Amino acid sequence: MPSEFELINHCFKRPTRHTVLGVGDDGALISPTPGQELVISTDLLVEGTHFLADTNAEDLGWKTLAVNLSDMAAMGAQPRWATLAAVLPAPSFDWIEAFSRGLFDCADHYNIDLIGGDTTRGPRAFCVTIFGEAPPGQALRRNGAKAGDSIWISGQPGRAALGLAHLQRRTTLREPDLAHCLAALHRPQPRIELGLALRGIASAAIDVSDGLLADLGHILEQSNLTARLHIPNLPPTGLARDCWLSGGDDYELLFTAAAELDGAMNALANRLELALTRIGETAAGTPGELILSDDDGELITPARRGYDHFM
Repeated sequence: MPSEFELINHCFKRPTRHTVLGVGDDGALISPTPGQELVISTDLLVEGTHFLADTNAEDLGWKTLAVNLSDMAAMGAQPRWATLAAVLPAPSFDWIEAFSRGLFDCADHYNIDLIGGDTTRGPRAFCVTIFGEAPPGQALRRNGAKAGDSIWISGQPGRAALGLAHLQRRTTLREPDLAHCLAALHRPQPRIELGLALRGIASAAIDVSDGLLADLGHILEQSNLTARLHIPNLPPTGLARDCWLSGGDDYELLFTAAAELDGAMNALANRLELALTRIGETAAGTPGELILSDDDGELITPARRGYDHFM
């Protein structure tokens, strides 16, 4: 069995792109771009809570970094560096090598340097801290929405939750839907390019990790607003609707922008070749309140808003 340091050297030590000193010392040395603000975020993934025990190691490596990159996208930040803390049971060299391969596939795709971290033995869990950059005053926040803003969502929410439901035998998906939903679950695509394009345009933004309604609630509460939602092509009933509204793990961007920018948003969707869907508008009212109606104007009362780690 390889030692801890042999695992680190073989699986996690790589040449860096924009780092003074990376993996292998007591600390990393980075040189931030002059005039930029640092944007920092941390996410923890725990087996049994955030991923299934039999999740493919390479997919899990990709996702471990991708969910953190999604936070950078939501802040309109350019991601640069990441650290990884890994808690592992008795290490399988092949499993860890596959995990690192997926992690570095994601890092290479988004031009990220892994600059350090830690490993220890225990129930499987992974914690990434990610560092990005944004021009002063241009990082996107959750609290800037204004009454009358349009509410937008990228991509196709609910697919990851449907993929998980299939794996848990709560539903049965058929191809090609099965492949699309499992890809959304295992290989989320952080919307970095969209986040960068929304600088100076979006009034507020958040990534959808706990469910669309739950995460929209954070924007509304921090902006002291209500939302009226009328979502095009919302599934009429059942699990598909629940996944769309309150399923987690989408890692799409949910954002608000002034209504006069609706045309610009449609143009941006075409330029990025990414679906952007207007799902409602903000309004003055009880902070965090959601008023959701279907295509016929009938009010919808969701069973829940989304995932809560402590409920």
